[in-house]
Amino acid sequence: MNMLKIVAVPMHKEGRKFVAIFAAISLVLLLIWQPLFWIGAGVTVWCYYFFRDPVRIIPQEEGLVMSPADGIVSLIEELTPPADMGLGNAPVTRVSVFMNVFNCHVNRAPIAGKVTNVVYHHGKFLNASLDKASMHNERNSVTIEASDGVRIGVVQIAGLVARRIVCFVSEGDALGVGARFGLIRFGSRLDIYLPEGVAPLVAVGQTAVAGETILADLVNPQQTRQGLPE
Repeated sequence: MNMLKIVAVPMHKEGRKFVAIFAAISLVLLLIWQPLFWIGAGVTVWCYYFFRDPVRIIPQEEGLVMSPADGIVSLIEELTPPADMGLGNAPVTRVSVFMNVFNCHVNRAPIAGKVTNVVYHHGKFLNASLDKASMHNERNSVTIEASDGVRIGVVQIAGLVARRIVCFVSEGDALGVGARFGLIRFGSRLDIYLPEGVAPLVAVGQTAVAGETILADLVNPQQTRQGLPE
């Protein structure tokens, strides 16, 4: 295995200015007191790591819904999607993936399709792991419609530390499955609204990897996650 590929992970361009700022501060700290420089250097390395953008192997099977974020599946529940997402009034399954400050924060499209809706909401900065964060926190919702008309909603939710949601797409844009569509700085959550009648293939507490972890199968919508016997 190439160790360079493990250590030198590509960084998303959104992180360049932050790494440059922390590096400049570190140099100033070096002039003040050398031990402070090493603290600044450590923060600079962490910032680079936070904005890492590793290559992912995206499954190409038809009908798979991929996780849009790295993190832990923190909530799975049935509820009605926000009205402005255009997903109807029927209760559907919502899967929430919580990202801490050590997770990769580049968000990826769960399915291939056309962006039909992008809506930004100002809000608070409560702990993103709390259920009420989906309604009260700063957030940005993106609805993607597949070629067969199936729609999936993704909501980027700012967290306790996060103060900036970045979305790279607009209404009308076409996305491939696993394509990068945004990121959040620094620590946050993504909610994924599955189509009506589609069961999740993940469980609360499971680790998800953006673009690689399968959240659901639209071809076999009632298929459920099979665990090992106790």
